[in-house]
Amino acid sequence: MGGAKNCPETPRQKMIGMMYLVLTAMLALNVSTDILNGFEMVDDSLYSSIVSAEDRNANMYAALEQQKNDKPEKYTIPYQEAMEMKQRSDSLFNYISKFKRDMAVIAIGEDKVSEHHYTTGYAVRGLAGTSNLDVTGQYGIVQGHGEELRKNIESYRDFLLSVLAKNNNPMDQQEVRKMTDQFNMLFTCDSLFNKHENKMDTWVNGMFDGMVLNATITVLSKMQNDIRATEGQMIQYLMGNADAMDLRVNKLQAYVIPKSDYVMRGAKYQAQIILAAIDSTQRPEYYVGGQRINDNGLYEVVASGSGEQKFSGRIGVLSNNGEMDYLPFESSYTVGEPSATISNTEMNIMYRNFDNKFRISVPGIPDNRIRIEATGANVSRNGALWFIKPGDNSKNVTVTVKAEMDGKQQVMGTNTYRVKPLPKPGAFLSIGGTLRNEGAVVKSAVTASTTAVEASYGEDGILDVAFKITGFNIQVNKTVKESKSNQLTKEQRDLISKLRSGESFLINNIHAVGPDGKDVKLTQISLMIN
Repeated sequence: MGGAKNCPETPRQKMIGMMYLVLTAMLALNVSTDILNGFEMVDDSLYSSIVSAEDRNANMYAALEQQKNDKPEKYTIPYQEAMEMKQRSDSLFNYISKFKRDMAVIAIGEDKVSEHHYTTGYAVRGLAGTSNLDVTGQYGIVQGHGEELRKNIESYRDFLLSVLAKNNNPMDQQEVRKMTDQFNMLFTCDSLFNKHENKMDTWVNGMFDGMVLNATITVLSKMQNDIRATEGQMIQYLMGNADAMDLRVNKLQAYVIPKSDYVMRGAKYQAQIILAAIDSTQRPEYYVGGQRINDNGLYEVVASGSGEQKFSGRIGVLSNNGEMDYLPFESSYTVGEPSATISNTEMNIMYRNFDNKFRISVPGIPDNRIRIEATGANVSRNGALWFIKPGDNSKNVTVTVKAEMDGKQQVMGTNTYRVKPLPKPGAFLSIGGTLRNEGAVVKSAVTASTTAVEASYGEDGILDVAFKITGFNIQVNKTVKESKSNQLTKEQRDLISKLRSGESFLINNIHAVGPDGKDVKLTQISLMIN
């Protein structure tokens, strides 16, 4: 029976093989479905946040249109700029929606995508469990759509910056700088860390190379949420800028501008509560839930619970008659559950006294802010890989993933693995790079100097573990010759060279040592001279 050839692997081939093992393991695990479903939960939360932002933006567009009708000389230009911004925001938003849907069609087909819940303009939803690793690279990199997306994002960012520059109010330089930095951060397409290649790479490769489809869709939904939040911030800026030079105003509108509509439980939600136009000679009073907050209108609260969280309040401003006028406001934000992806690159279990390889990530959290704890095991790290090594007495290991958020360690997810000893490998005779453990062999090939005994899980094994052969015997009839390494001795080769066609020999008493340091006796090999 033929076996696999021992050909050297390039680093990229090793990485591809590792990704195949990861995918195989994920598909074999019950927990893999839960992990992929987690991306859908995050995407659903982002969808709620987008809907909330669009409702809020629609109200502000209506308010700006009313201002334009009441005071065309003052608000016509801001209204026209707002309409252009709406058109550009909708264009990029809808392009991303089509981007997500096209990938889903490649992954599961047009018919199945149509069967799923799909809301035009928002997201491809209901795809939990779609663990495809090829579609994102095929669509985003090979077909070139990722580069087109990058250009669209940068064009949108440049437009926003041009609007800021054109409406730059000398009385509000600090706010303009903040918004400029924010847009450069949200819509940047600089180099990213490519986890698939374990190196810095282009934005396109970093975004789409080797990414799970569900994860890519969720990241793109986050980008759509940023577009809608930025759109609302710019409407507010244009409205406020129109009144910026007025020392007194006779019509005020209260708005809540969140720094993020989506936060994880345990993290801080932040929102800026402001007036569309104010009198610079007085300082408004800000109230949320009946309690006065700081004079800057910065509202902070630790997120608790899950789902949509609503709040309301009022802003007090001194009117021309010397009395306080109070303007009400209300807003909401979405709290999502923490989630982490844990993928065992070997199997759905851990092996005792062996460095089990893991890839661990948390959506939205850089790798350098992730910490791993494991009960009954030692944890180490090398680049993108984590190594978890259970001890002699470990029966179960619980892995806890933590992320640094707002200066605190937040638990993002846990998972428990069963611990087993390493399975016993098979014994093979390596002849010219081919592994054999039965059948007929060519005598001259067996007696070659490169022939050796190896321990392996075979070509179909899902583990790649290095075992060292410490000794074996070759037996012909009652004659036995011993080797204390994995190489055939001269006496063993001489014994085999005397055999005729059709005669057999045994390789037995084979001993090997694995990474756990324990001696293992392997099954014998029976071969016949061809």
